[in-house]
Amino acid sequence: MEISQYADINKRQVVSEVDTFTSKRYSQFYRHFDNRDVQVLDIGCNTGRGGQVLKTANPKLRITGLDVVGDRLDMIPKDVYDRLILSSADDIDAPDNTYENIVAGEVIEHIDPADVPGVLKELKRVLKPGGRLLLTTPNPRAILVRLGRDKVLKDPSHINILRPIELRQRLQNAGFEKIRIKGSGKMSNYLPENFPILSVFGSYLAIARKPQ
Repeated sequence: MEISQYADINKRQVVSEVDTFTSKRYSQFYRHFDNRDVQVLDIGCNTGRGGQVLKTANPKLRITGLDVVGDRLDMIPKDVYDRLILSSADDIDAPDNTYENIVAGEVIEHIDPADVPGVLKELKRVLKPGGRLLLTTPNPRAILVRLGRDKVLKDPSHINILRPIELRQRLQNAGFEKIRIKGSGKMSNYLPENFPILSVFGSYLAIARKPQ
């Protein structure tokens, strides 16, 4: 899918800048960083609210933001990101082995299923050996979804809702290892991310590493 098509799809997103969990989602990402990690790529950075959380947690981070909607990048405060890229995630203007961490908060559900293998391959390319990919996405197996509270699945910008087992398989197929699935979303305000029943969480966090 072309970047212009992705931009049009994402402009139809229902929540976007009113997502009240954004700051806590990025705090969850940061808890999985190592103290020595510096280079971070924020996929789907939007207007930079998540990047601000990371920069506040560690001012030494050098963060690159990527998004498909130029108007959103224009709204980002100048002191948050070291670099901004207007691009889709399957063609990142960065050398191989650049980043220790890549974060993608509620992004993969906006990517056409046919493009996912190429995106994951590209994310692995720009990660340093041993680097982490951390991404969250809506959980279609959530209890509330099964009870009919499924508006997140009907968001017109959500074109690729993945079950945890499906995302794990795609990460494995792309060559990632040490894949872990944890709880995320608003329920993680009350329960630890390692709570054994994943279906209580409206979103889930996938963590995967590029082989050394």
